Amino acid sequence: MTAPLTHHDRFGVARSTMVHAAGIRKSYGNLEVLKGVDLTVPEGSVACIIGPSGSGKSTFLRCINHLEEINGGLMMVDGDFVGYRLEGDKLYELPPSAICKRRADIGMVFQQFNLFPHMTVLENLIEAPVRVRREPIAKATEKAVALLKRVGLAEKCNAYPKQLSGGQQQRVAIARALAMSPKVLLFDEPTSALDPELVGEVLEVMKDLARDGITMVVVTHEIGFAREVADQLIFMDGGVVVEAGDPREMIANPKSPRTREFLARVL
Repeated sequence: MTAPLTHHDRFGVARSTMVHAAGIRKSYGNLEVLKGVDLTVPEGSVACIIGPSGSGKSTFLRCINHLEEINGGLMMVDGDFVGYRLEGDKLYELPPSAICKRRADIGMVFQQFNLFPHMTVLENLIEAPVRVRREPIAKATEKAVALLKRVGLAEKCNAYPKQLSGGQQQRVAIARALAMSPKVLLFDEPTSALDPELVGEVLEVMKDLARDGITMVVVTHEIGFAREVADQLIFMDGGVVVEAGDPREMIANPKSPRTREFLARVL
């Protein structure tokens, strides 16, 4: 285990760095999507990433849990590499089983929910803890019921995904990610597939998680959510970080003309 990095919060208290990205590059053939992205997310904080479509936001998020292999740079979660091992000064790809084991500590919530349609809500939640973490079914079930209560869906244990609204399915997806007790939660535009009237119920769950100190990296178009909840705001465009800083200050007074132009269009 590599020694964790530390970061000092606004009160000067040292906090472990949960996500550390340095010079991340990602290409698909001749198309370079990420061109050297840096990001540090302290434990217990919320980072929101905004930017136009095609800016590399979702690709970067998928690099954090190694759903996308990086072509350059260093990516660490809780002081360790996700898809690689370090020998000397070289990184070597881990075997799939080892990658899955490390990825289990990184929760991911997608745009399209990705629930198993043939399983009940409860079965969706206990599947990974039982199969991956080897938790006893009774323990996994007890935790799943508590998580469904937390997201306001305790009465939906035996329902199937098709019987739920989009907002309810996304709340189940969040509960499913939490069932693995992840060190960090990644959200890839979690409200973009929802009808406008259902967005609020998902954002309220996310706000509750932030209040509880769960480390989160959120790709989002919800600028109001970022202003209220995020500890740092990152604006990406063209595969690079154009500007990053305090959300309230950055939204009110962006330093980059490109950030100013983007915010003027979405606010």
